[in-house]
Amino acid sequence: MSTAPYTATLVSAPDGTDDIRLAIQGKTWHLWGRKSTEREMDLAQKAPVNTLPVLIGSGLGYCLNALAADNRPVAVIDRETPILEATELRSRFAENKNILWIDDDSPQPALDTLTQWQAKNANAPMIPLIFPLYLRLDRAYYGALADTLKTNQSTDFWSQARYPKFRAIKPRVLFLDSNYFLCGEILSGLKRLGVEHQALKLDGGPTGSQDFIEQLLKAVIDFKPDFVLTVNHFGLDRQGKLAGLLADLGLPLASWFVDNPHLILHDYTHPGTDNTAIFTYDAGNLDIMNAKGFSNVHYLPLATDPNRFRPGLGPCKEEWKRDISFVGNSMVTPVENSLNEADLPLDMRREYEDVAEAFGNSGDSNVAHFLKENRPKWHSVLQDMPTPEHRLALESLITWEATLQYRHACVRGIMTFTPLIVGDEGWKELIQMGYWRHLPSIDYYADLPRFYPCPKINFNCTSRQMIGAVNQRIFDVPACGAFVLTDYRDQMEDLFDLEKEVVVYNDPKEISDLVHRFLKNDKEREIIAQAARKRILAHHTYELRLSRLLNIMHQTFC
Repeated sequence: MSTAPYTATLVSAPDGTDDIRLAIQGKTWHLWGRKSTEREMDLAQKAPVNTLPVLIGSGLGYCLNALAADNRPVAVIDRETPILEATELRSRFAENKNILWIDDDSPQPALDTLTQWQAKNANAPMIPLIFPLYLRLDRAYYGALADTLKTNQSTDFWSQARYPKFRAIKPRVLFLDSNYFLCGEILSGLKRLGVEHQALKLDGGPTGSQDFIEQLLKAVIDFKPDFVLTVNHFGLDRQGKLAGLLADLGLPLASWFVDNPHLILHDYTHPGTDNTAIFTYDAGNLDIMNAKGFSNVHYLPLATDPNRFRPGLGPCKEEWKRDISFVGNSMVTPVENSLNEADLPLDMRREYEDVAEAFGNSGDSNVAHFLKENRPKWHSVLQDMPTPEHRLALESLITWEATLQYRHACVRGIMTFTPLIVGDEGWKELIQMGYWRHLPSIDYYADLPRFYPCPKINFNCTSRQMIGAVNQRIFDVPACGAFVLTDYRDQMEDLFDLEKEVVVYNDPKEISDLVHRFLKNDKEREIIAQAARKRILAHHTYELRLSRLLNIMHQTFC
């Protein structure tokens, strides 16, 4: 059965014929709509004598009835339990030895069965008879089978798709481009490394859509990549269709997580975990990803693109010149959105700020684990929520509210220095307007490389979704030749020489004294910033990170 949840009902259409009505994700789909009998009989006519009809779906049974009446071999690929229960076709034709029913979990076993069936029937050509609804239900399964059968060479597609991988020194990369953070850096880095790559644009439509799967299959045959690369699992669907298809194709997947993978992979089904390599920006996620069943998990921190973030890109705007500035989101809107989506009872809406504060102070990054250990009532509510989306909203609410509280506490530490805060309007809700200045968010690529050299101190505080990792600002600011003051992170000591290359505070109470000290010492700020830049250019560029990713993929899947 398709992994998409739905119900199916046999109904009488307005023209007097039957139809199947599906209720799926709040919408109504129809098997045929009007003229269902005519459409299915037309489908039956598309399989000439001396061919082997292969039905992609069983439909209402008119097509199957017509073919069975001729006593010819017929294969039916259908694993849609709700539809089969509504039509009762499988039970009605259970005694017909000419009909082969196929309901394997993935395309390759289904094709193997069809190949054996074809051999038993004089290797006659197989003709796919496609019910369009089934492609909508599970494009990765039915679409792959339909596309293969259209060639009338059931083994040819898979033999082409299972070409030898990693034969060249530099692998060929098929990149799922979501236009999210890091995608531009990856494409630029691959180009500078001389790695052959092809970008498959994700247009924002549903993952696993028919068009996307068709583009991917075409790219596999035409480009012959050694592996697929994505960021934060973009392009992968929650039902695991695409992951299963890649595993069937023998095409490895590399997914580089630059946000909390627990929040992203919430209730994901991911077959073929051995075919996947996970890269995470936070070493604290390694055990978490192993626990989710991934055996190939690697620490790959963030970095910078020194071609984009570098000194001397232009004069500073007057409004950017400040003693200290902070660029970041207040988290007010993410908290509000998550609170609405979680749909909590009134008494819990009154408590969530206290729960988030305790979570933020706990050092735990897994909300579900924290609630289980410390707030059993909340954990029970989390477990009993009606949908995965509600559970994700609750975990996000606690994470974002903890970040909001921490970020607000840190920013309060710089208020006496008339700071510039660049970000959303939510800051005006958190901090009373007065001796500070606010500017709207600025573009990461167009503006930040020119902005960072302007203030004397770039202030930083890290999101609570990160266990011990450092964020992007720690690399980008020094790459521009500028100075950053940041909170301490456990993994920082593996990346920098503390005090010589980066200045940290361990508690918001330390912020004011550190700001005082470094505002008075221009030379010290410059020495630290230049030392950090030297370290970054030598060890922390995205080209270096990608080189390591490419080597790991080659070593793992060659």
